[in-house]
Amino acid sequence: MSTEPTGQDCTPEPVGPDPQEVALITDCVRDAAAASASEPTGAAAELDLDVTAAAAAAAAAAADISNTTATTAEDEDDTEGSYYWDATTMAPLNATSAAAVQRLRSFRPPEFPLWDQLPLSRRAAVLVLLYADRKGDLRVVITMRAASLRSYSGHAAFPGGKADSLEETPYQIARREAWEEIGLPIDDAKLPKPFRIEHLCYLPFNLAKTELVVRPCVAFLHSSPDPSGPTVEEALMPRLDAKEVAAVFSAPFHNFLLATDEVLPAGGGGGGGGDSESPQESPPPLPKGEWYKGSWMNWHEEPWRLHYFFVPVHNQRVTKPRVREGGLAAIAEHLEEEQEDAGRYMVWGMTARMLVDAARLAYGREPEFEHNSHLGDERMIEGLHRMGRLGEKKKAGSELTQADLKEAASKM
Repeated sequence: MSTEPTGQDCTPEPVGPDPQEVALITDCVRDAAAASASEPTGAAAELDLDVTAAAAAAAAAAADISNTTATTAEDEDDTEGSYYWDATTMAPLNATSAAAVQRLRSFRPPEFPLWDQLPLSRRAAVLVLLYADRKGDLRVVITMRAASLRSYSGHAAFPGGKADSLEETPYQIARREAWEEIGLPIDDAKLPKPFRIEHLCYLPFNLAKTELVVRPCVAFLHSSPDPSGPTVEEALMPRLDAKEVAAVFSAPFHNFLLATDEVLPAGGGGGGGGDSESPQESPPPLPKGEWYKGSWMNWHEEPWRLHYFFVPVHNQRVTKPRVREGGLAAIAEHLEEEQEDAGRYMVWGMTARMLVDAARLAYGREPEFEHNSHLGDERMIEGLHRMGRLGEKKKAGSELTQADLKEAASKM
């Protein structure tokens, strides 16, 4: 489909999984269960992986899957939420999700030496943390920024923030900020069993309107059942910094390729990988409202797709800071309750853009809706650097204007 506005109706390509591809992937997972597999060394140069590559990707991930057993009890209600901090609500990756993780693991972004020239005040990173739900489908962890913050208050965002030193790598920045905001341990050795975090890949740099250069860091939270492990309260239960975070919730990762809510059959999983052989209770009805809206705008001196996703939160427990009388946590609680009334949280702007880019890479498919074909904003960042806009000092609260972007575009 055309990714730029043409004024004509375009029929989108379906994003549902190819049945033949799923069958091949499943066979590879089964065949590879008794064998170990090494990680690939090549880079994924194209978004669309062919069936053979997808099957090989799933086989490479099978060693990890084959040593993991399902965590959902037979008499458990599959319509309950799944949480990154509770291994008992997770299941092994299904074939589609295993292939998606491997595609991300194989992706290498283009070199961007300008990062090493940027001053500390311009560097930032975010953590795109994925995990498997009760059906083995991927979900992504998202926060709601506190109302007290100066920039993007009340917006959905990933855990992340600015660099503390020039020596920090983007992944180190993202992990440190995730510790400060939601209590996710920085040191993998301090992650309680059965959890393990794998850094899958970097995405190309994005440009924030506050003139920050932001590196998305995609990671996967592995888990396996451990009867001797800690309770949920002792493990990864979110510990939120109420000064920065109003709430933590999750969203189905595959849905960021869809133009409408994905309605699951009873017992079915999202993303084309669920097992629906046994009858299960039907999922609860979706809250009122649309899943996706989008519009084109002129930014960066070119057509720019602005995505708005409305994530249902009716079937999950949204984590909030503890309320202190008259404190910032009370403000955060008030913000969260207002959005919860609608049953959906809005995810838009740079966060939505990163989710679409990550999902395109992971599933090797294009979205059902129109979108920009390029990943990230590195050409625009280079243009701003040439015009001297990304120096050490900047005025507090300053944001890029259309005039700034027009001048930067002329220098690309």
